[in-house]
Amino acid sequence: MGYNPIENFRGLSFEAVSVILPVISETDSLLKTIEIIERDCNAHVLEYIIVVCEKTTGEALQICEALHNKNPKRFILHFQHLPFLGGAVREAFELARASHTIMMASDLETDPNTVREFIALAMRHPNAIITASRWIRGGEFEGYDPLKLILNYIFQKLFSYFYRVNLTDMTFGYRIFPTRLVQSVRWEDLKHPFLFETLIKPLRLKTEVIEVPSVWHSCSDGVSQNTFLQNFYYFAIGFKVLFYTRKMILK
Repeated sequence: MGYNPIENFRGLSFEAVSVILPVISETDSLLKTIEIIERDCNAHVLEYIIVVCEKTTGEALQICEALHNKNPKRFILHFQHLPFLGGAVREAFELARASHTIMMASDLETDPNTVREFIALAMRHPNAIITASRWIRGGEFEGYDPLKLILNYIFQKLFSYFYRVNLTDMTFGYRIFPTRLVQSVRWEDLKHPFLFETLIKPLRLKTEVIEVPSVWHSCSDGVSQNTFLQNFYYFAIGFKVLFYTRKMILK
């Protein structure tokens, strides 16, 4: 039986969360991310899904394996088969076992202190996507390229208009979803535009989206895998999904 957003997830409630953490070269930042989430939200986290790949460095992989070996049920270690960031998260979506799933980075670009607010709001709005915004009051860009900042602002305004929503940050890949939703959608992109896809397809399904402020920090540990050229592919997926039917979006 397919997912039906119109029925508003009848009977759905927040029970626990699966936290997705893709890892390439993150070491100290990965541990810090987990430390903060454990400090604030330990009782609400069912599992961490740590995704590694061929590009994951030896040092980072060693840390991931140590976490898994210490508690294999809580720290799931998954070697991805699909390529790139989108592939990593898509596979992690399918592995998630909790009622809700958090998509975030492991390099502290996504502030783990926001997880507590994500969970609090998901408890009150279990049918909604709660997403972080760097543009609303309380949000911020730290160390962001000035040209990319201007282009980001224009992009957000443009696509919030096209999708008829009052959202300020549709491309920030930091949000909590009902797991049943992400496991029901037919995902397409494999690279960073996938982060945008995870919002616009649910929007086409009339899913409620709630923004909370969060600070984006320049990558302090590891190397960004997102090139400037990739930013232009966001337009392709944005315009394409705009004309999708419900049948085209769902599995």
